Amino acid sequence: MNQPVSKTVFDNGIKVLTRKNPNIRSVSVGIWVNVGARDEKFSENGLSHFIEHMLFKGTRNRSAFKIAKDFDSLGSQVNAFTTMENTCLHGKVIDSGLEKLVTMMCDIFLDSMFPEPEIENEKPVVLQEIGMVDENPEDLIHLINEEKLWGEHPLGRSILGTKESVQSFTAKDIVNFYNERYRPEDIIISAAGNVSHDKFVSLVKPFFEKLKKVPAVCERKAPVNKSGIHIVNKDVEQVHICINGHGLKTSDENRFALSLMNIILGGNMSSRLFQEIREKNGLAYSVYSFTSSNTDSGMLGTYLAVNPKKVEKAFELTLKELRSVRDKKVSEIELRNAKEYLKGNIYLSSESSENTMFRLVQNELYFNRFVPINEIIENIENVTEDHIINLSEKLLAEENLSTTILGPFDDLKAIESKF
Repeated sequence: MNQPVSKTVFDNGIKVLTRKNPNIRSVSVGIWVNVGARDEKFSENGLSHFIEHMLFKGTRNRSAFKIAKDFDSLGSQVNAFTTMENTCLHGKVIDSGLEKLVTMMCDIFLDSMFPEPEIENEKPVVLQEIGMVDENPEDLIHLINEEKLWGEHPLGRSILGTKESVQSFTAKDIVNFYNERYRPEDIIISAAGNVSHDKFVSLVKPFFEKLKKVPAVCERKAPVNKSGIHIVNKDVEQVHICINGHGLKTSDENRFALSLMNIILGGNMSSRLFQEIREKNGLAYSVYSFTSSNTDSGMLGTYLAVNPKKVEKAFELTLKELRSVRDKKVSEIELRNAKEYLKGNIYLSSESSENTMFRLVQNELYFNRFVPINEIIENIENVTEDHIINLSEKLLAEENLSTTILGPFDDLKAIESKF
């Protein structure tokens, strides 16, 4: 846990970060690009995610089948994901397979061909992924919720894109986006586990040092949160509700107080929302609060799904708990329990080489340094009841709340009357 972080920066700006843990056999590797869905033009919506899929569809050296076969033969776990701000190709392998894993990951990241037939084959796959969101009310309301909160800003779009945008993608679109946005200055390569920094650098450097610097083509702009009540009538069994307040950017100094406030509100089974909505009143199976943070913005939200006949009561009780965090002093024992819960999650996640690899990059992106766990724990311990009260007054002011309701419900006046 106390192993130092090693860092090397290539001449073209690519950063390599490692953290060695000699007590385990696994090594987790990530190739990250500081580019995500928020960096796309309207016509490009979903292109970052589509490129993530296409990285596995063939290179100059390997067919799509050979890529799958070679990864499987290593016993490795390889995948990729796209967020609003990042795209990541990541893999995990036992230490003896590190060189082969790195070679294959570099191959698909740097030498993917994006063949037109594979593009056309992959479009129905992504369209099915979009369709799965449309058919899952809990996923769908979170998507609609972000659209209503962020408006026309790119953060209000789906990471997956739309059916129309995905169907329009061509090989030229993909190659141009890849060449323009996958800039060396925005690439971070990380590894954690039983790995030597010098050896890891020697493995990746021949592949990445040849990349040339590329001028930036876009600049991120902060969104403006929108308030209001939005009802989307849909023929589903339950009514799904999201109520959002303002949030914090990832690097905000109040992020520790926000994490604790989220836990107290609806972050675990002893939270106020879970106890009031589910345990005491039996109104919902699923109820929780959540946070979302970006480099320049964020949200604090609540979610629950209820019987259509119970919407008004559930909504009223949820607002009551939001107000209680804002207006009622958090008890000492409640705050202590939240701190222990958060610290426990942090310590447990630190034992995973994959989580450590993720943290290396996220710390570099948002803080330009590695933040040690003991510093995080100290900041958690320094949060007081007053910190949470002051923060909740700022984030949960009712004039700033945004409410989204999805399901067989259309009584806007009933909801408005609860404020």
